[in-house]
Order: sequence, then C-alpha cells, then structure tokens
Amino acid sequence: MESVQVEIFGQTYSIKVANDRDYIQELAMFVDARMKEIQKSTGTADVYRIAILTALNITDELHRLRYQHDELKKTASSSLVRLMDITEAEKRK
Repeated sequence: MESVQVEIFGQTYSIKVANDRDYIQELAMFVDARMKEIQKSTGTADVYRIAILTALNITDELHRLRYQHDELKKTASSSLVRLMDITEAEKRK
C-alpha cells in the first residue's frame, strides 16, 4: 500500500491506498468542494459544524440515490416480467 496526500478544507491528510490514487484524490476534492459550498451557504466558520452539515448533505444525497436506484430496479424487473409474458403469449399463438 502507498500513501496519497489529499487536502480537504485546508487540512492535509495522508491516506493509504491499495491502487487508485486518482480516485481517492477525486473523492477528497468532492468533499472539499461540498464543505466550501456548505460554508458559503451557512456563513459559519466552525469547521466541525461544516463537516457535520457536509456529511448530512452527502448522506441525504446517497439515500435519495439509493431510493431512486431501488425504484428503477423494481421498474426494470416488472418491465422484464411483462416483456417475458408478452413473448410467451406470442409464442403460444
């Protein structure tokens, strides 16, 4: 494993990675950008508060995307069943 240096909200962190340094840096840039957005929108300078609000914001987005993903899986599954039923009905004709 190797270490990659990332900067998030003015703090440098050394993170051990197995293989994808660029991915870790991309994640760090994402978190950094979100923290800056939260700071700008709230006007607070409390780093701890900004970190918690950012975590809540990202978690909310994750949960909404998981819900959408689950709904799309259900829709795809029911569409597949309908398509299979139609195909079977056509074969019987």
